[in-house]
Amino acid sequence: MIDLLLIDADSMPVRHRSIILRRSLKDGIETLFVADRTLKDVEEARSAHTASLREPLRPSLSKEELRKIRSWIHMLTVESADGAADDKIVELARPGALVISHDMPLLERVIAKGAMALDDRGNVWDEGNIRERLSARSTNMALREMGVFDERTRRFDMKDIEGFANSLDSILIKNAE
Repeated sequence: MIDLLLIDADSMPVRHRSIILRRSLKDGIETLFVADRTLKDVEEARSAHTASLREPLRPSLSKEELRKIRSWIHMLTVESADGAADDKIVELARPGALVISHDMPLLERVIAKGAMALDDRGNVWDEGNIRERLSARSTNMALREMGVFDERTRRFDMKDIEGFANSLDSILIKNAE
């Protein structure tokens, strides 16, 4: 069962964050966005969700009790040091967590800790296929350094965004039991 979403939010596209936020709110899954800066859209969603949780209870609870009611969406801002967000995500990764990132070495590290891994194009990664992808990545990097190969990352299109949303839905539905 997935009970935590850990998002490598430093370079996660806004459209993807929106999809994740909607799904988190729908399913009530604790969601932690980790980045080296505060993300306005995440903070706004967290604040609005907290207010919506508190509003119906205002007449019956004290201000102190209301303050204890908070959104399950969180924003964790880490220092701007290289790899700080990745290291925090690895520290928090565990079985029952789904980590979302486009950083393959990060995904390899969280898979080793028992977390599930999803990239920003909707690919689900496990111990077998992540090693294969990292090997191809190393080969391509060596070829680029020799000037033989110049791989360019394809821009996101609607098919990628839809694939990501469908994969996220599929994982959460499959692991809801």
